[in-house]
Amino acid sequence: MRDKDFDIKNPKKKFQKTERVPPEGYECANDFFEDMYMDKDMIWMGQNTNHLHDDTIANAMIEAIKEKTYCKYPAPEGFSELKQLILDDLDFKDLEVLLTSGATESLYLCMQALLEPEDNVVLSDPGYFIIGDFANRFAGEVRYVPIYFEENNYKLTPDLLRENMDENTRMVILIDPLNPLGSSYTEEELKEFAQIAKENDLYLLHDITYKDFARDHYLVENYAPGQTLTIYSFSKIFGMAGLRIGGVISSKPIIDAIKNAVINDLGVNIISQYGAIAGLKSKGEWFEDMRQICFENQRLIAEMIEPIEGVFLPVYPSDANMMVIDLSGAGINPKAMSNYLIEKKLFTREGEYTSEDFGDRYLRISFSIPTEEIKVFCEEFPKAVEALRK
Repeated sequence: MRDKDFDIKNPKKKFQKTERVPPEGYECANDFFEDMYMDKDMIWMGQNTNHLHDDTIANAMIEAIKEKTYCKYPAPEGFSELKQLILDDLDFKDLEVLLTSGATESLYLCMQALLEPEDNVVLSDPGYFIIGDFANRFAGEVRYVPIYFEENNYKLTPDLLRENMDENTRMVILIDPLNPLGSSYTEEELKEFAQIAKENDLYLLHDITYKDFARDHYLVENYAPGQTLTIYSFSKIFGMAGLRIGGVISSKPIIDAIKNAVINDLGVNIISQYGAIAGLKSKGEWFEDMRQICFENQRLIAEMIEPIEGVFLPVYPSDANMMVIDLSGAGINPKAMSNYLIEKKLFTREGEYTSEDFGDRYLRISFSIPTEEIKVFCEEFPKAVEALRK
């Protein structure tokens, strides 16, 4: 029995982390997400996940489970076949792949291995806050550059980078296409970023999680070899978000430095690796059809939004599997909209999850779901606007 005078330690939190504020009625964000996950009737538009796959990837993992492959530890750095398939997918040669438990782990390892307290990192706002949280643990400063403006096409530009960097800037984060807006970079823009990196001895972290949803996409590794870290994810186009597998691709010296920071020395989930191999091998069979569904889904959303007064799409067409809907002209709080739509079995995300400065303007929605579910959203959203409009 515990002593009544027992003192419970209350340690100081060592790192800053963006707070996930749960909706009203929930004590913590985890309880909210668990409720969303467990609700089988919920239309899933809130986490940029992909729900369009057939059973090809699932069957490969089921077979691996039946064979009890999980009883053994995998090769600590992953299957060679899988790493080569990733390089082939990107048309990369003479580079190294480090497999990780999701692209998120890759992001953390890059920050831990390559940043020093005297460094600063440049990241866009809106953006993916987890990256900034990781950078804050190891660099002296994260410089969030406001990019929610039409004049810079809702993305970080080479000119904005020059304006916000200094002699202590060590890494530039290019989320391409950008979560949450769906904006992406042209080849010429990436070449200019590469030139800046070469001139200033910078790392370019190129997070290409959503690249396969883009109409066109380019890889900055081709223009800044030896200074680029390419972050690769199986969560989105492969529909494997819950299986936690991803990786980072770079030159051997950089990957060797990152390996030195690895804590998962016993390898990445072996069942996930079998699924990833199956996904890459079958990609040619499903890839284009899936893209066309996503293109059509966002077209339907844009067609629905266009006549609604005070509501607009900052970036359309989106080059990701998500976009944002700006509600500010209608005087609608995005959290109120998200809560309203949940009651209609539509899970979306308010903007505060991806921007402190602009998150009160927009709702983020993903559309890599069956078109019939998109039609439900297109029916309910205008009703929601009229119910919440001020």
